[in-house]
Amino acid sequence: MINFVMDIIRGILIGIANVIPGVSGGTMAVSLGIYDKLISSLTGIFKNFKKSIQFLVPVILGAGIGIVGFAFMIEWLFEKYPLATSLTFVGLILGGIPILVKSLKGDLTKNRKKIGIGHIIAFILLFAFAIIMSMLSGGDTGVVLDKLNVGTICILFLIGMVASATMVIPGVSGSMVLMILGYYTAIITAITDFLSALKVMDMPALLHGFGILFPFGIGIIVGIFVIAKVIEFLFKRFCSMTYSAILGLIIASPFAIFISMGGISIKPLELIIGILLLAVGGIVTYRLGESEK
Repeated sequence: MINFVMDIIRGILIGIANVIPGVSGGTMAVSLGIYDKLISSLTGIFKNFKKSIQFLVPVILGAGIGIVGFAFMIEWLFEKYPLATSLTFVGLILGGIPILVKSLKGDLTKNRKKIGIGHIIAFILLFAFAIIMSMLSGGDTGVVLDKLNVGTICILFLIGMVASATMVIPGVSGSMVLMILGYYTAIITAITDFLSALKVMDMPALLHGFGILFPFGIGIIVGIFVIAKVIEFLFKRFCSMTYSAILGLIIASPFAIFISMGGISIKPLELIIGILLLAVGGIVTYRLGESEK
């Protein structure tokens, strides 16, 4: 019972990490000492079903609690202090770069390789992808999910798969990817609106929220259990190339965040606080990344 409760607490911390753009749920899992066990449980769920389920259920339950509980705070921060909040996220993102660079260098040294044209192409492709997607995401509001149709539901399913895939990579933030793709605010709003509607049993709002969150949630589940194997394969066979691609995405993400913000009024005090939080965020993420060693 104690282990079950502790795994729920660990899951809550991983869930909170996944809500914050720039912070990796994978990194949090590493810092908590359960990353290897998490990946092996996901990829080996059919071979060791009972053992995997016993571990995954409390972790996933805790992650859900962390995501739902922190969603309200994130939405409030973006509404009241957009610049300071965005600068904090930029710091969290930048702080994860050193450990990724070390991981890339470590793999190159281990295999006696050097940076090649393939690494550069992978970096540029992901860098360009992040910038282009942020420019197409619809400005500071991102995608608006007022109306649902078959196409939107399919996109939400795919977005869920992409987000879940990045959630299990240490140093890569699934929420950051959602922000880059322009769906972060829409998903967070859908969660908070659904919970608010649940309190008053507003059926139209509940059905609309369910229409958004159900395909997205199914995509996350499929992505976690299926794409985790692909990620495991990529890191085993093309580790340095994968890290190069990840670095392209990470380095582009601060630019993408500011592009998606659009035009906002800059308040001197908020700017100063934001810069300080940027530094703090960078230190926090760097320390978490160092724990991966």
